[in-house]
Amino acid sequence: MSQISLTFPDGNSRPFDAGVTPQEVAASISNSLAKKAISAQVDGAHWDLQWPIDRDAAIEINTMKDEAPALELIRHDLAHIMARAVQEIWPDVQVTIGPVIANGWYYDFDREEPFTPEDLGAIEKKMKDIINLRAPVRTEVWDRDRAIQHYKDAGEPYKIELIESIPGDEPLRMYWHGDWQDLCRGPHLQNTGQVPGDAWKLMSVAGAYWRGDSDRPMLQRIYGVAFRNKEDLKKHLLMLEEAAKRDHRKLGREMNLFHMQEEAPGQVFWHPNGWTIYTELQDFIRRKQRAGDYNEINTPQVLNRTFWEKSGHWENYGDHMFVVEVEEEHAKEKAINALKPMNCPCHVQVFNSGIKSYRDLPLRLAEFGSCSRYEPSGALHGIMRVRGFTQDDGHIFCTADQIEAECVRFVNYLDGVYRDLGFENFDIRFATRPEKRVGSEEVWDHAEAALESAVKATGRPYLLEPGDGAFYGPKLDFYLTDAIGRVWQCGTFQVDPNLPERLGATYIGEDGAKHRPFMLHRACLGSFERFIGILIENSAGKLPFWLAPRQVVVATIVSEADEFAQEIVETLRKNGVRAEADIRNEKINYKVREHSVGKVPVILALGAREVEDRTVSLRRLGEKQSQVLPFDQVVTDLAGEATPPDLR
Repeated sequence: MSQISLTFPDGNSRPFDAGVTPQEVAASISNSLAKKAISAQVDGAHWDLQWPIDRDAAIEINTMKDEAPALELIRHDLAHIMARAVQEIWPDVQVTIGPVIANGWYYDFDREEPFTPEDLGAIEKKMKDIINLRAPVRTEVWDRDRAIQHYKDAGEPYKIELIESIPGDEPLRMYWHGDWQDLCRGPHLQNTGQVPGDAWKLMSVAGAYWRGDSDRPMLQRIYGVAFRNKEDLKKHLLMLEEAAKRDHRKLGREMNLFHMQEEAPGQVFWHPNGWTIYTELQDFIRRKQRAGDYNEINTPQVLNRTFWEKSGHWENYGDHMFVVEVEEEHAKEKAINALKPMNCPCHVQVFNSGIKSYRDLPLRLAEFGSCSRYEPSGALHGIMRVRGFTQDDGHIFCTADQIEAECVRFVNYLDGVYRDLGFENFDIRFATRPEKRVGSEEVWDHAEAALESAVKATGRPYLLEPGDGAFYGPKLDFYLTDAIGRVWQCGTFQVDPNLPERLGATYIGEDGAKHRPFMLHRACLGSFERFIGILIENSAGKLPFWLAPRQVVVATIVSEADEFAQEIVETLRKNGVRAEADIRNEKINYKVREHSVGKVPVILALGAREVEDRTVSLRRLGEKQSQVLPFDQVVTDLAGEATPPDLR
């Protein structure tokens, strides 16, 4: 038998027979490790303990202490255990797919009757029984004909379709959890008892089209969450409770910010309160961009198909574009247009208007560009995931030598914006060329090298994400962590050498010849809609005073205070504070409760004594105690708080 060499994390190598499994490797090290082993990393790939190794490789044995592989296996095994439980309870149910997702897993089932909350309880009980059996997990590789015949006999048409979609050179691996079998790439744990019995929970049922196609059958998707221990599960469930309280859709109703309706899927109807937040945020960004030497522009919403073909969007982004056909006068055929899904090609047209010199570079253009992108209806989520949105979009036209300085400049700009909005830190991820892209490999090599040099020049740590770049260039994505630990991708900085070439952008260099500029795509907030949703959830609706749509309510306790209330409101408004009077004939406790639900930051209560002393009783949102303060002092203090941070 031929020999292979396996290299361990300490750098030492040992010979083994070809075909040795990670389980055998672990046993050769110690009985203790063999008992604790759950999987392996072989040349960086996650490897089942039962899979043979037939080449020289680097190997590392995983145990439950290794968080990432342990969680992947626990969640993947639970998907199979859940599917087994469902089919043991309802043998006629057909199974489809069950992947691992963030914090857990899901599995899609074809069942005529909908699953109920009681059904989930029964499934959980059956799953615990299966876990307690400590049923062995084993795997085999089958040929295609055998696998298809097996699923024909089992009455599982979805599995047959999956097999037919798998490339011919890819092995078909079968897994058994006890007597229950599934088609799966793996890896998996070695027996069902390795799954922690008290660190998981079934969460919900939702509808899902088979393979995401609305023309295919509607399936039932059961979601679950899982962790390595009970404490982590408890933390996650508490976080979900807190997230539910902070849900921007719920708070949007309570604060009367916006609504959505069926006639405009993925479009936002902004109410006065919500639009106040929007315009205040937009004015803030506009001032920051002017200070950053950006020139604000505005470009068309609808452009002809030929333009999008030239830019590359029709081919690479067409599935996400809304197409508009119109019958142009005197034209033989309908004109095919599309709503812009992004602003970049239009900005190149502004750059192309007139001759540009190297002395004009870097040229920074910014637009509050309204874009439209098709998102599947199932993916829409309040104002976080919409079909119509506005970006704080910007594009910088520059030379290769200017990329590094512009990147550092933008990161510093972004840092200032985020801090003003209450986010002290952010993470950076560097995404490289995707599989579907435009441009030559040489151009991509140059763009990636330039961006890597630029992100290093910022002096900040970053994470590499191979293959996640835009179709036209590599990018940096900026991630914020909110008050309850959720991570949001907001800002971006992208190097694009391709679009200027496709759209013929040039500048006159110092040598008098034409040169191609680099185009840097950048956004700080991303979309206003999504960022406002993040702000609402991060603050639980208690927005910074300067951004709150209703900053002050002056509430009277007695009717004799009505005139004084109106005087205070007028004075506050003259000093830049959004104030309103509540002089209804209601008890003060009722008024306080109502305005607290609406997340009004400050309530000024006025009774007979306050009128006589020209004072106010000031109560801040979330505080139980009130302060009695002079009217003039309150006006001065609140006017200061109402000033946006960049103007203080």
